[in-house]
Amino acid sequence: MGNSRAYPVLRTTDAAEAYRQAKRLCALLEHIGDEVRLFAEVRTPADARRMAELVPGAAFDYVDTRTDPATGDFLLFDLDVTELTDAELRTHLPLEFLEDVGRGDVEERFLAALGDGTAAVEWNGRWPDDPETDSYGHWNHDGVQVVFHGDEAQYGEWTEDHTVFVHVTKHGDTGRAQKLAAHIGSEVLGEAQLGW
Repeated sequence: MGNSRAYPVLRTTDAAEAYRQAKRLCALLEHIGDEVRLFAEVRTPADARRMAELVPGAAFDYVDTRTDPATGDFLLFDLDVTELTDAELRTHLPLEFLEDVGRGDVEERFLAALGDGTAAVEWNGRWPDDPETDSYGHWNHDGVQVVFHGDEAQYGEWTEDHTVFVHVTKHGDTGRAQKLAAHIGSEVLGEAQLGW
């Protein structure tokens, strides 16, 4: 199958604007999946509680690898954040989760619940065929992603900026990416990155 190619098409310090433009791009998808993928790095107990309330049952894990000091075994975070005190929770931070949830109003509630950590919303779908530019949609690769506090589709280092990506075929499609960027009054802002 391979990974998509993700083209950055918008970078802003305004999270609401990044989300709004990502939704405008989603409207261009010929088909869109019933679920969205949510990713969040939580840095405070309040962040963790907001995300746990938004996505009940979300499986949190440590952002950084942790090992048992006695055995050297890798540790997984298997506690319920809603049952820990703030003091207990702080000893485990930062945490992260990655969950697929039903599409709808969850995206806007996620935006409202964001903390200061890196986060993302991803909409998979299929771009319409565009024979004029020899671009054809691909179910496994197409979609839109907004990364909050990041400029990498694979969730890299924290930044002040929020970046919107369009995902296309694993072979890349600069022409489609340029057309999509133009739709939101922007342009492709760099090389294609490894996508999903």
